[in-house]
Amino acid sequence: MLITHEREKLINSIIFFANHTRHLGKIKLWKLLYLLDFEHYRDTGRSVTGLEYCAWKKGPVPVALHNEIEAPQADLSEKVHLNLYPCEVGTALVVTPKVDFDSSLFSKRELRLMHKLAEDFKFTQANDMIERTHLENEPWHKVYVVQERKQQVIPYELASRAQEQEAVQSLHVERSEIIHNFASV
Repeated sequence: MLITHEREKLINSIIFFANHTRHLGKIKLWKLLYLLDFEHYRDTGRSVTGLEYCAWKKGPVPVALHNEIEAPQADLSEKVHLNLYPCEVGTALVVTPKVDFDSSLFSKRELRLMHKLAEDFKFTQANDMIERTHLENEPWHKVYVVQERKQQVIPYELASRAQEQEAVQSLHVERSEIIHNFASV
């Protein structure tokens, strides 16, 4: 398996949140990664981990990581112990890092955002995280509720504010017109 920079950042994001929050199970981890990626995308136009999230009933889920949890790839299992155990609502996950967090993989902006999320949600339970990701006009809400595209991919572009989306679309139209006018000269 080719280990990409984004994959290394994903694994180290998991390590970071395991070290800096409490009650970190599967749902809370999914929400923290989603907030990290979508808030960073909103500010920079790039996600941190490169994960793709789908709009499931309980919120955004990084489906590839969700499917990997029961049989983690070698790069993940070498750095993080994922313990699944039965509980009242199905299966719970306990994440235990095996290695230290590598901050050198992240920009200062990414690290600030990770620290802010860890601080804001340090003691938050998973159910409260669900409420945070279901807010009206947030990307999950737009896909799952407004567009009724259940189980579908949540486009990162939905993280942009409406006026920013309009500005980007306007720039694309202007650029196309300039290119067209230049080509006809």
